[in-house]
Amino acid sequence: MSPESLGESAARAVAAGAREVRAHPRTPCGGTSLSPRVLAPVLDSVRAAVGAPVRVTTDTAAEPDRGRLLERIRSWDVLPDLVSVDWHEPGAEEAAAALMERGIGVEAALWARTDGPALFARSPLAPRVLRVVARAPALNRGPETGPSAEAAARSLLAGLEPGLPPGTPVLLHGEGDGAWPVLRLARRLGLAARIGLEDTLLLPDGTPARSNAELVTAALAGTS
Repeated sequence: MSPESLGESAARAVAAGAREVRAHPRTPCGGTSLSPRVLAPVLDSVRAAVGAPVRVTTDTAAEPDRGRLLERIRSWDVLPDLVSVDWHEPGAEEAAAALMERGIGVEAALWARTDGPALFARSPLAPRVLRVVARAPALNRGPETGPSAEAAARSLLAGLEPGLPPGTPVLLHGEGDGAWPVLRLARRLGLAARIGLEDTLLLPDGTPARSNAELVTAALAGTS
């Protein structure tokens, strides 16, 4: 959880083939935080360890007070390369606008089974986001996990398409038991994909992953 350990984990993941890093800055007690005193050391450590873009998220776990979130963004002295905004959460549009005002890239996280996609389709900021992250829903373990995860992801993409500005890049990912089926679908469709301990703790064969780097290695081995 320390800046140093996050930097080391990021370095191993990039060495395994990851092209960018998503970090969750944490306080010494383990809670996620977007305080400049917490964010800056993490960004500095990760950047010193990798030659890849570093992104963070504004989700409510990182800052539940939406008014304070805007204060946080305006007080950052070290800036991330890209910030993910969960468009279904309260204050998402205001957060995205504040980030853009500071010249920080924004990606719109659009979750299945939320009103995020509809809100994003109506947003005047939609043409200015750098990427859309489509998040397929988590599924329970079972023999139909693979087919149902792929079906859910395809349904999400079909619903997003009418509201996406032309040429908007899309990153597709799943979570839990759906993480690997959705990753394989993303690669077949030519979309960006992601994998990490945030999404799944298991390798494709069901054994526990020991690191983010091990997940990245497995992802590239299965999609090359």
